[in-house]
Amino acid sequence: MKLGINLYLWADHMHDGLMPVLESLKQIGYDGVEVPIFDLDEATWAEWGQRLDDLGLERTANTVIAPEWNPLSPDPARQEAAYQHMQAVIDCCVAVGSTLLCGPHQVALGVFTGAGPTAEEWARSVRHLRRVAEYAAAAGVTLAEEVVNRFELYHLNTLDEAIRFVDEVDHPNCRIHLDTFHAHIEEKEPAAAIRRAGRRIAHVHISENDRGVPGTGSVAWDATFEALQDIGYDGWLTVEAFGNTLPNLAAATKIWRKLFDNEEQLASDAYAFLSSRSWT
Repeated sequence: MKLGINLYLWADHMHDGLMPVLESLKQIGYDGVEVPIFDLDEATWAEWGQRLDDLGLERTANTVIAPEWNPLSPDPARQEAAYQHMQAVIDCCVAVGSTLLCGPHQVALGVFTGAGPTAEEWARSVRHLRRVAEYAAAAGVTLAEEVVNRFELYHLNTLDEAIRFVDEVDHPNCRIHLDTFHAHIEEKEPAAAIRRAGRRIAHVHISENDRGVPGTGSVAWDATFEALQDIGYDGWLTVEAFGNTLPNLAAATKIWRKLFDNEEQLASDAYAFLSSRSWT
């Protein structure tokens, strides 16, 4: 089991000011960090890969899809652009040294039609992710497709929908990304859903119901950890929390109030919460 933390708590892009943060995270005890891949310059990511290696921090990667790269578009040119964008993101994963790319890549974030996914949209997404998974496999990268609540996406909102999706993609490099914040909203019985998903789960975000300090809210942590243990999950437990000091991220995540004293306190408390469990 590896413990990580998503850098969205501090930034939506990598910059030199993150170095003290990264050093602190290593001192706290984290095995690695989750980097946000939006800058698609491979040379920049290779430099960050070396910096993280020097600090002894492993890494996973995260990205979300902008409207201009929506794979559900009926326009073949837009579909091809969506694929090429994911190719570029995967190339950056390789450059920074991440073998896992998580996040929702089945549809553009925050884009809605006023209805659920049509059969045609579903089929487009399955074809798209199968093609992306083939490219990812050749690069040594696993896709972990995030299950996101209905207020942010209209495609995969529950683990059962994700099970159907990855089974239809039918590629070992396309698996499921569980986020406890979203599961708290959408799943009637999160633990049972986790057990149904089983080995399809490739990545887990540890996120409290208010996006604050894990272990201080109403997520069913004991049941969740027991279910993950039952399915033999041994991947990353990556803390994902958000503050209100970064305007772009606060607007995207709708965080308008202070949820914790400061970021280092959250990182430290979250690590203590996770590392105190005998399973980890």
